Amino acid sequence: MWNSAFTMTKKTDTKIDPEMQKGDAPQDGAAIIDDDLQDVINNAAESDAGDANAAAEQTSDAETGAQSDPLTAMTAERDALKDQLLRALADTENMRRRSEREAETARKYGHTQFARDLVGAIDNLARALASAPEDKSSLDESVQSLLTGIELSWTEIQSAIEKHGVRQINPLGEKFDYNFHQAMFEVPTNDQPPGMVLEVVQHGYALHDRLLRPAMVGVSKAADNADTASAEKQ
Repeated sequence: MWNSAFTMTKKTDTKIDPEMQKGDAPQDGAAIIDDDLQDVINNAAESDAGDANAAAEQTSDAETGAQSDPLTAMTAERDALKDQLLRALADTENMRRRSEREAETARKYGHTQFARDLVGAIDNLARALASAPEDKSSLDESVQSLLTGIELSWTEIQSAIEKHGVRQINPLGEKFDYNFHQAMFEVPTNDQPPGMVLEVVQHGYALHDRLLRPAMVGVSKAADNADTASAEKQ
């Protein structure tokens, strides 16, 4: 029995030594693995360093682009604001000039309708004066005073309307102008060139350069043989 135990112990001791020898082999393999792992780690570190440098370069380029892009954007924004400012100034100047023209037009022609209505009253005064006899000595004193008052009113009215730009159109002896004259009839004659105003039926009036009422006139025309013979018979 002791022999058997000794034998088993011996066998067991014999088996332990190879395992211990085998245990030494993995230690050498682990060293090899550690070297390979170290190479991988070194390569990875070098790769990471290269990637870091590339990333740094890209970041630098991006920062440079970021610095140039805002400058371009600011320049474009400045040009846009400058254009808007110039347009606003132009609009303001146009509005100012338009306002000045409108104010001038209102000042000159704002009383056009009133002046046109006043023309009728002026004509009535002119007719009253034309109907009075040239020799007023034979008239009653009250009538003379009335005529004198009408003459003074006529003079005062003429002065007032001229002060406000209303002028009378009396084109007798002038060339016919269709802008201010209205031909009522023609007078055949060889004494005057055609198109001359020989008679004024009714005076016209204008407010500055705007017509209130055209002058009604008779205009000359070239006389033919029949007209000349008729005139000689008369």
